[in-house]
Amino acid sequence: MKLLKLVPDDTNIKFLKWRVPFFAISILLIAASWALVLTKGLNYGVDFAGGLEVRATFTQSAEAPIAKLRSEVEALGYGSPVVQRFGEDNQVSIRVRLPDEVSADKEAAQEAANTIVSTLQAEYEDFRLDGNDNVSGKVSGEFREKAVLALLAAMAAIALYIWIRFEWQFGVGALFALFHDVSLTLGMFALFQLEFSLQIIAAILAIIGYSLNDTIVIYDRIRENLKKFRKMELPALLDLSVNETLARTVMTSLTLLVALLPLLLFGPASLLGMVAAITLGLFVGTYSSVYSAAPILVWLGVTSDSFVPTETVADQQEKKARGLV
Repeated sequence: MKLLKLVPDDTNIKFLKWRVPFFAISILLIAASWALVLTKGLNYGVDFAGGLEVRATFTQSAEAPIAKLRSEVEALGYGSPVVQRFGEDNQVSIRVRLPDEVSADKEAAQEAANTIVSTLQAEYEDFRLDGNDNVSGKVSGEFREKAVLALLAAMAAIALYIWIRFEWQFGVGALFALFHDVSLTLGMFALFQLEFSLQIIAAILAIIGYSLNDTIVIYDRIRENLKKFRKMELPALLDLSVNETLARTVMTSLTLLVALLPLLLFGPASLLGMVAAITLGLFVGTYSSVYSAAPILVWLGVTSDSFVPTETVADQQEKKARGLV
């Protein structure tokens, strides 16, 4: 039985032919994304904006009624709450955003907590309060600062790693691709005002990992071909390398997409932002690996001289030691 090939062996798509217009589109999308972030802002969740967290256990139930709890707390006028299982299936964490003046006032925050608890205790006989915390604006500001530092540190470490493993031009290309992916993800959250929480930071780190993996696969093939085809023009060599790794890229992306689509269409509302971020990252990560990370190598002047095979260097050293050169 002949296997179905999504990408034929003789595929020869001229990706680099359109590198200038696609790179210009990338720049425009990055600019538009940051314009949205700066004008509309991000819809910060409790983690980053401050608010109230109530933890409870349903003592006589096997599972906490997550969907029902979310609608009941939302009806109290605290916006869209984050309701998640916390530990066991019958334990739950309820987080709501509070206005800054309420979050800063301990008595007002405690009154809001009492309102939520009393409402749910009246509705559920087995509702047991395990505790509540008020996340102040100062603490949430520290969360935001540490989240930004985590993203910057991850991107810097990745650029340094690629610089050491390949050449500095490859590090610049990978760093630009990651900046492109993170910028477009932030732009989506600013445009649709999806809640931006610690979950989304985890999603962005996952996007960075996926995009980096795709970029390194292409970069490895480019390095191999630079050693193999030393006379080939760089745009043609990059096209060859991308086409040779295209089957792997398509299969990896489709496999991940098959896992993400059910969560995106039928998953709980609490996971929507995270799944949407990773789904977008799947597409922009693949796009940036081809149309950002690769074309930059042309403009930064990568040559095959940077990748002289190890054996050749050893041979030259041996010849020098023998006085043959």
